[in-house]
Amino acid sequence: NDHEKVVKTVLDQTKVVNGVTTRVVEEKEWKDGKLIEVSQNYFAICEKTKDLFYFGEDVDEYSDNKVVGHAGAWHAGIDGAKPGLMMPGKPAVGTRYYQEVARGVAMDRAEIISLDETLKTPAGTFSNCLKTKEGSAINPLEKEFKIYAPGIGLIQDADLLLIKYGHIQKEGK
Repeated sequence: NDHEKVVKTVLDQTKVVNGVTTRVVEEKEWKDGKLIEVSQNYFAICEKTKDLFYFGEDVDEYSDNKVVGHAGAWHAGIDGAKPGLMMPGKPAVGTRYYQEVARGVAMDRAEIISLDETLKTPAGTFSNCLKTKEGSAINPLEKEFKIYAPGIGLIQDADLLLIKYGHIQKEGK
């Protein structure tokens, strides 16, 4: 889809959510060249199991370069929300898990359906990829497929394909 663009950046900053130090991942989304959303997502990896947990997000929705809302924002530990499992450390076909556990706000869930996908994207061809079928308990009819490459992460999200990845060089380094 030429009209939609998403940029995810792992920031050099952390935030304590529900007593856990999480890594901040910024996600910016454009539609038809206009910024429509900026979110700060909070993730932490369990050192023992290597499971990746999702502790919530702060969301700024934009219209005409102005913040107009915060739909979808949630934090583990507030209003009964709990950390979701974003990716198991030992993925297996058939594993099902909730990625977001914030009742009435965010209830995304996933099922691993393959561990041996190969996908060609503008950023390259990736093999041994993990494929998920994802949906939401809030809207059970909504389903989308995502593909994750080892050592890279998300490379396909429904119609969106990875076009570039790497490290951003900081000024003066």
